[in-house]
Amino acid sequence: MGNTSDNNKENKTAGQRKRRLNVGILAHVDAGKTTLSEGMLYLSGSIRDMGRVDHGDAFLDTYEMERERGITIFSKQAVLSWKDIELTLLDTPGHVDFSAEMERVLQVLDYAVLVISGTDGVQGHTVTLWRLLKRYNVPVFLFINKMDREGTDRNALMSELKGRLDEGCTDIEAIRENNPDRLESLAVCDDAMLEEYLETGSICKNTLRRTIAERKVFPCWFGSALKAEGITELLDGIREYSISPEYPEKFGAKVYKIARDPQGNRLTYLKVTGGELKVKELIPGIEGKVNQIRIYSGVRYELVQSAQAGMVCAVTGLEGTYPGQGMGEEKDSDIPVLEPVLTYRVELPEGCDVHTMLTNLRQLEEEEPELHIVWAGETQEIHIQLMGEVQTEVLQRLIKDRYGVLVEFREGRIIYKETIAGPVEGVGHFEPLRHYAEVHLLLEPGERGSGMQFSSECSEDILDRNWQRLILTHLEEKEHRGVLTGSVLTDVRITLVAGRAHQKHTEGGDFRQATYRAVRQGLMKAESVLLEPYYEFRMELPMENVGRAMTDIQRMNGTFEGPEAENDQAVLTGSAPVSEMRGYQKEFAAYTGGFGRLFCTLKGYDVCHDAENVVEEINYDPDSDIDNTADSVFCAHGAGFIVPWYQVEEYMHVESTMKAAEEQGEGTDRRQAARLVRAQAASRTIELTREELDAIYVRTPDPVRRNISSTPVKVSAASEDDRWRNRDTSADRKRKTSGEEYLLVDGYNIIFAWDELRELSEIDLAAARGRLADILCNYQGYRKCTLILVFDAYKVEGNPGEVAKYHNIHIVYTKEAETADQYIEKTVRKISKHHSVTVATSDALEQVIILGQGAHRMSAAGLKEEVELALKEIRGEHLEKGDILRTYLFDYLGEDTAKEMEEIRLGKGNWPV
Repeated sequence: MGNTSDNNKENKTAGQRKRRLNVGILAHVDAGKTTLSEGMLYLSGSIRDMGRVDHGDAFLDTYEMERERGITIFSKQAVLSWKDIELTLLDTPGHVDFSAEMERVLQVLDYAVLVISGTDGVQGHTVTLWRLLKRYNVPVFLFINKMDREGTDRNALMSELKGRLDEGCTDIEAIRENNPDRLESLAVCDDAMLEEYLETGSICKNTLRRTIAERKVFPCWFGSALKAEGITELLDGIREYSISPEYPEKFGAKVYKIARDPQGNRLTYLKVTGGELKVKELIPGIEGKVNQIRIYSGVRYELVQSAQAGMVCAVTGLEGTYPGQGMGEEKDSDIPVLEPVLTYRVELPEGCDVHTMLTNLRQLEEEEPELHIVWAGETQEIHIQLMGEVQTEVLQRLIKDRYGVLVEFREGRIIYKETIAGPVEGVGHFEPLRHYAEVHLLLEPGERGSGMQFSSECSEDILDRNWQRLILTHLEEKEHRGVLTGSVLTDVRITLVAGRAHQKHTEGGDFRQATYRAVRQGLMKAESVLLEPYYEFRMELPMENVGRAMTDIQRMNGTFEGPEAENDQAVLTGSAPVSEMRGYQKEFAAYTGGFGRLFCTLKGYDVCHDAENVVEEINYDPDSDIDNTADSVFCAHGAGFIVPWYQVEEYMHVESTMKAAEEQGEGTDRRQAARLVRAQAASRTIELTREELDAIYVRTPDPVRRNISSTPVKVSAASEDDRWRNRDTSADRKRKTSGEEYLLVDGYNIIFAWDELRELSEIDLAAARGRLADILCNYQGYRKCTLILVFDAYKVEGNPGEVAKYHNIHIVYTKEAETADQYIEKTVRKISKHHSVTVATSDALEQVIILGQGAHRMSAAGLKEEVELALKEIRGEHLEKGDILRTYLFDYLGEDTAKEMEEIRLGKGNWPV
């Protein structure tokens, strides 16, 4: 419960005047981390008695399992005051199995105290902690513990710290003694500090504070936490050599932990990184509101009405929050470095409902995100990912205590990942009826450990920015699976290079489907590589056992360096697959007679040493994985149909950028082609005259086919007079084109675009269709092209469609559920490879799609202009008629017929039905 008293209120008022720091305590297991925390709390007056881990009464070991095992399992916090500074201590787990919990705390620390055992020195997990502190840019103070034990050597330990961690590790006592040699070695850590030392012969405290905050200097204290030796000096040093962060005025917060109190209330642990958080406040984008703000110290907490920037607190009332989440102005954290390498099947006792337990485990997953609860629907099994045996035992106990069910974990196996060996272009198309999306992605292998990277190099002229952003969102939202074993994909750079949407039929979900299918299709074509986790090890063992160790490492398909001699022992360092080193610790201890030490830390993923056997054992069939299909969906005859992944290129609507790059490079390999695709996306500017712009708008083939550049083009137009002087007439174009010419006209689009026909359609739509057909008959007689006039009839139930010959043109009425756009696209796709095809429509998206099929495009205004021009040339060459009543649409009619048509246009006549 929360405790509030007059004394607490006074302390709170005083605390508001104090500097605040959040300091994490980190160490390898058994280094004395919790004991140091107890000493700091005791000497500051926060607790009356100094508890001990081995006695089971440590203040911060609040869980029964922690007291029983003598290890820290969950991170906790405690608040203490030291002179004019208020410290929030965050105690973290030291055992490797719970290192993910420790990593989550790093993102809210101002400083860290790294505890190192004086008897053990720098261990393997210590190096891992050091790397994580560097990754999260946390300044570090070091406390070398257990210096009261026999055999500890202060100078030797300092040499080891400098050699294995950083040259900036500095014995703070030597600095205080103003030792010239120590000062000189310290000064070289920073140019400004060296200059100051050379000028004055000393280094001021402000300079030390700055270099410590910049992670250039790491001060070290020596002592014994159990005997409370050196702790006062450490606290004084934190106060003296730290700088309190400055925070912005706008609200921001970073979530680092989710937990539940004994009453089942959901707790969101966070650090306020800007502004202020108040009770009953609604946080934008977060479900629920702040009911309580708790400041914890061990199991006790104090309720406060607000939390200022820099404070770490627990909040009730918020739902859907998760570790690493940024609130307000704060951004989400990057993906954690530490992750499980073993997966287990959860075995439930008889009578236990699997779905109820799945719900319960999902709740645990909120608190421990690295568990990665997976439901295998095919086998009705729950799979869970864990770091090791100790975590397995703890989780088993936690489930029993919380839910009353004793579960077992069976068949622990390695978690594999997949990547690719070379670049490939993946295509995904999703076009069931009234849906449309196509996506082209360039997949390239990334560096080991780089994870998944997503970007776009697609021009907004090809695909609008909002669609591009949506595609990138879909790439990031899914954990993509490889095709060898169905394992998670990693170390791949995916670039959006092309795509297409439809103005009428594209919805957001269409691009999700097309994107997923594009990734998968690319993976099916690529050379996939299976990855497995590797341990980085350090062996310290007697000289007589070196031969056995080297033989074992080679047997385990590992690599090593050394041996080197240190303190009368041999040292081997290297790496080996986790699958081979599991259980080796016991074997190593046995043949070294207990005199050897083996330190293992997770190095990361690399090429699997036994990929062929692993793939065969897992027996994954990518074609049967319907949740991760590589096939695409296309549309024909008003219905969607599946196209297998290996045939998608034959149906796709956008030209392959990779293929075009390979052809342009004349024999370049795929890696060079991929670089060419990226290089040609560099920005460039082209100046176009108005007549050139018009020519592009009306007739130019798809720029994707002719130019791989994906950057926008700058356009400047010339004068209207220049356009008419340099226009490309229909006769000119007819002479330039070889082969049969086709003109497809979107009938209703033209009718509603031409004023005269639109007015007529309001009186009688059939009359407007007939008049357009007559106009085009006359135009076709002059152009001598194959002219197809297409009308929508897709809303007519049961309509089978109709194709009729009307004089010298073809008129098509589409069938049920097939639009004119779809018919035109389908027809263009069939005939554009061997004939010159032009499509007349003012549908902007349809024009873009037409370009993609290799056809020319003509707007409704452009067709009107062509008809007028043809009529003028016909009159000049053949008719030479006098002045008669007509509009340009009636120029080819007789005078009586033209009068009748004009009366109908003005609503004075009757049109026969």
